[in-house]
Amino acid sequence: MASGKKKILVAEDEKVIANALKLKLESAGFAVSVVYDGQEALSAVEEGGLDLIILDLVMPKIDGFSFLETIKKKKVKTPVFVISNLSQGEDEKRARDLGAREYFTKSDISLAEIVAKIKADLK
Repeated sequence: MASGKKKILVAEDEKVIANALKLKLESAGFAVSVVYDGQEALSAVEEGGLDLIILDLVMPKIDGFSFLETIKKKKVKTPVFVISNLSQGEDEKRARDLGAREYFTKSDISLAEIVAKIKADLK
């Protein structure tokens, strides 16, 4: 990956969404890695060097909540933006309590809006 670019990990098991996010973020100038389950996401975090994590909550192997609990215990400081189909207030509260900086409901936000929020956050 080219140096100087902010590195973003997309942890999303829906490949269409993951790939669309990857394309949008790369065209916005970010270096993007995609993983499709929570176990792969944890491995990527352990490798380090990430500037932001985009996390789906419903994923195979390790779900997003367990992922957040694990990185909180490990004191990982990388900001996490959750994108989920879970639109219940208690899900958002739980994710934020576990350290998520942002919480987006997939049906309520466009990819362009997500990219804009990420750009603003990573300035």
